[in-house]
Amino acid sequence: MTTAAHPLCGPRAVAEALRAGRPVHRVLLSRRARGLEEVAGAAQAAEVPAERVDTARLDELAAGVTHQGVVALADPPPRRDLAEVADAEVLVVCDGITDPQNLGAIARSAEQAGAGALVVPRKRSAAISPALERAAAGALSWLPLVEVPGVPAALATLAAAGRWTVGLDGDAAETLYHTPLLAEPHALVLGAEGRGLARLARERCDALVAIPTAGRLASLNVSAAAAVALFEGRRQRLAR
Repeated sequence: MTTAAHPLCGPRAVAEALRAGRPVHRVLLSRRARGLEEVAGAAQAAEVPAERVDTARLDELAAGVTHQGVVALADPPPRRDLAEVADAEVLVVCDGITDPQNLGAIARSAEQAGAGALVVPRKRSAAISPALERAAAGALSWLPLVEVPGVPAALATLAAAGRWTVGLDGDAAETLYHTPLLAEPHALVLGAEGRGLARLARERCDALVAIPTAGRLASLNVSAAAAVALFEGRRQRLAR
């Protein structure tokens, strides 16, 4: 184990880290848990030491995060520069999402929808933590992570590189299903829980789109809205 190692909690997060070739230093399995053959086999295939320990040891490492009998000690997800991923077909830019459950769920949807990277600000964002990695269910072992000083400046950089930017906004006049930009290479921009997109980020978007809903609630959860937008964009690109 190195000083950079941090806990990954849960069979799925650990198995995906091993499959992705992420540096994992040790896998700890509960002595009492059953059905962990997949994780144990993945550790063996990756030549990562695995050992059985008391549940109390796992609880200590997980610090309140549900672990289901599995905790690994691994390097944090590697950060990438924006320039390295700017030509990806789809990027997901998160403007101040501070709930690790939301950010983790967005990362999971982004990876499944084929996004090229998750872009977050260095401040005003959920920190990389066991809770975030657990919510992402292994997505951060596959999906490149980019930290930027500020979202507006990052959007300006993407625009200069010829990238369309599409912001989700519940009050937008245009709907998600009618914008042509989702079929093109673009960055999907998501606002913070509650307040939505900040003014400067909103002004930097080429288009603002809403998800038409039929219920009485004010809005969708940001991670649910992200999933709808990501897979609608994927549908449009496949149709193209």
